[in-house]
Amino acid sequence: MTDRIFTFGYEGLSLETFIRRLKVAGIKTVLDVRATPLSRKRGFSKRAFSSALQSTGIAYAHLPAVGCPRDIRNQYKRDADWSAYTCAFLAYLKGQSGTLLEIAVTAAGSPSCLVCFEADFNRCHRTYVARAAAQLGDLRVAHLTDQTELADAAVRSAA
Repeated sequence: MTDRIFTFGYEGLSLETFIRRLKVAGIKTVLDVRATPLSRKRGFSKRAFSSALQSTGIAYAHLPAVGCPRDIRNQYKRDADWSAYTCAFLAYLKGQSGTLLEIAVTAAGSPSCLVCFEADFNRCHRTYVARAAAQLGDLRVAHLTDQTELADAAVRSAA
């Protein structure tokens, strides 16, 4: 049993560095929360990413239901309004209770990490997903960087 759920963004990291950091943190399961798990960054598209993780003993699951919907992403690209993005995504997330419960159960049973692109967890939907799942599973949220682990400070809500 574990009491935390982790998040980690691969922006700026090689696949090898990213996986090494997961291993150091003791992560056993990666939960990919990208709506579309494609990447221009070598090794981070779904098939290659899953294969690389599994070859090092880390399980992989893609959970597109908690990826940010295209219309919300596109609106943010147009207006760069993080508060509006946050409100829209949190409203969407309320309808994803089944997937959030799945995340909470997985994280409670195995050291798990939600993965997306953005290095800054304060500007990534994965933080909202982690917080919602953590509430369901009585878990703490922690964010990995390439060098450290940071406790979540869920006070900075833009909504």
